[in-house]
Amino acid sequence: MKVLIATEKPFAAAAVNGIKDIFGQTGHEVALLEKYSSRDQLIAAVSDADALIVRSDKVTSEVIDAASALKIVVRAGAGYDNIDLDACTAKGIVVMNTPGQNSNAVAELAVAMMIFMSRNKFNPGTGSEISGKKIGIQAYGNVGRLVAIKAKALGMDVMAYDPYVSPDAMKADGVIPADTLEQMYSECNFISLHIPATPQTVGSIGYNLISLMPKGGCLMNTARKEVINEAELVKVLTDRPDLKYVTDVAAACQEELNQKFCTRVFATPKKMGAETAEANINAGLAAARQIADFFETGCLKFKVN
Repeated sequence: MKVLIATEKPFAAAAVNGIKDIFGQTGHEVALLEKYSSRDQLIAAVSDADALIVRSDKVTSEVIDAASALKIVVRAGAGYDNIDLDACTAKGIVVMNTPGQNSNAVAELAVAMMIFMSRNKFNPGTGSEISGKKIGIQAYGNVGRLVAIKAKALGMDVMAYDPYVSPDAMKADGVIPADTLEQMYSECNFISLHIPATPQTVGSIGYNLISLMPKGGCLMNTARKEVINEAELVKVLTDRPDLKYVTDVAAACQEELNQKFCTRVFATPKKMGAETAEANINAGLAAARQIADFFETGCLKFKVN
């Protein structure tokens, strides 16, 4: 089988070598498309591929239509909203993600963002400590749990809201389960977002929730920019000059945010959550192993469509 690794933002060399080793042992051919600059290059490269590994690359219906032999797409990472699931399903193509492989990197970034904003982005002037403060975690999955562990180690109280996780499981981790999102936002100095972008969550974080935060509150987004109602974010930051917003996914209106709110907002230059050597390697190798298992045994463990 031919496996295409299509990465506009390439894997580390160690990850690529590891992927090649995995497929070499299982007899599959590997093709590389790195740092490509147009969708046409991806369309041409995928035309005869049996499997596709991507990172944040857009796998659109046009790409899927061009892939006459494609059987499986694996997103090296947790989120998969960059892949057209309906188009893949219509052609019988399996889509998988690699949950957990980037989790620690994202959790560490969330903690770093929290400290960065608490200390006024390391500008002169008096900041504040996070010890003794309360953090609310919206979505208590792989990343959320790790954020909770790190926050507790730093002396913080931790609350979480996730309708898909039992309160008893949270309590077992020393985390306070929130009955409602409104309760969590109103009680927590920091809110850390870890929700996916779905029809239910897109634009769901807006004025009504953010305005509930205590004085000096900070909203941290290492999830997806689409979950933020940006117009309402601008409004709440205008009405509440004590609030802060820090994100790993720059808003469409980020320039406006920077100009209006200066030290109260920050966005990383590009999405940095998974940008560690460890996460890069872990996700790439996991994607390769999942494809090898799929072809060898038909394993569908991480299928998302």
